[in-house]
Amino acid sequence: MTFLQTTIDPEVINSVNDSIKNAADTLLQKAKEDPGTFMHDLGQAMLDFGLKLLAAFVIYLVGAWIIRRIKKALNRVFLRRKTEKTLATFISSLVSITLTVLLIVIAISTLGINTTSLAALLAAGGMAIGMALSGTVSNFAGGIMILVFKPFKVGDFINAQGYSGTVQSVTIVNTKILTTDNRLIIIPNGALSNGNIDNFNVMKLRRLDIEVHVEYGTDSDKCIELLNQIISEDPRILSSKEPGAKDPFIALMSMDDSNISFITRSWVLAEDYWPVKFDLNKKIYDTLPKNGILFAYPHMDVTIKN
Repeated sequence: MTFLQTTIDPEVINSVNDSIKNAADTLLQKAKEDPGTFMHDLGQAMLDFGLKLLAAFVIYLVGAWIIRRIKKALNRVFLRRKTEKTLATFISSLVSITLTVLLIVIAISTLGINTTSLAALLAAGGMAIGMALSGTVSNFAGGIMILVFKPFKVGDFINAQGYSGTVQSVTIVNTKILTTDNRLIIIPNGALSNGNIDNFNVMKLRRLDIEVHVEYGTDSDKCIELLNQIISEDPRILSSKEPGAKDPFIALMSMDDSNISFITRSWVLAEDYWPVKFDLNKKIYDTLPKNGILFAYPHMDVTIKN
C-alpha cells in the first residue's frame, strides 16, 4: 500500500500561528477594556451556536425519519408494481446513501459552515478515498452492470466464484447468496460481474444425464431395456410433446478399460432436476443387480503362468 506524503511549508505554519496569536490578543484586549460587553457578546455567541447546534440536530433527526419513510414508500411501490428484488434492493440502497449524504451536508450548513468549502473538501476527500478504495468503486460499477444486464435476479439459484446458492439480495457493492447448507456468502459485485455465472433458473427445462458403468459380458439390449423401463416409470420425465424437450435417449456410450458405459439422457423441469436425479440413481442401483446386471469397478486381472 502506498501512502501520499505531504510537506507543509514552515512559512504557512508560522502564518497560521501568527493569525491565531493576533486573534487571541484581540480577544484579551477587548476583555480587559470592557469585560461586561465581552461577556455579553460571548454569551450571545454561545447562545447562537447552541441554537444552531440544536437546529442541526433536529434537522438530522427529521431528515433521518423522512429517509426511512421514503425507503418504506419505495418498497411499497416496488411491491405493488412487482419490481424485481434485484432492482428494488439496489435502488433502495443507492437512494438511502445519497439522501443520507445530502442530509449531513444540510445539517452542517445549519451550523453556519460554508458548504461551498465543504463541497470542495468532500470532492478532494472523495478523490482520495476513491483512489484508496478502487476496489469499492469497481464493486459499484459491477453492481451497475448486474443491474443493467441482469445475469440473475433475487431468488435465482446460481453458481459463481466457487459458491452455489440462492440469491438473497443485490446491493450497490455486493451480492448475498444463501447456500444449500444455510451459509450466507457475500460476493463483491466487481468479481461477480467479471467472472463466470451459472444460472440454473433461466431455462425452464434441463437435460438430465446419468452414466451407468457395468461389467464386460453384460447383455447390452437387456441393460438398455431396463434403463428405459426405469426412466419411463417416472412421471416427471418429459417427452417431445413438451416444448423444448425431447424423448428419453439411452445408448452404449463407450467401452473403457474396466467397464462398458451406458448413457441416459432425459428432460425434466428445472425444479425437478435434483429430485429426479437422486431417485433414478437409487432405482438403477436397486434394479440392475436384481436382473443379473452387475456394476463395474476399476480392477485388473492378473494371470500367472507356471
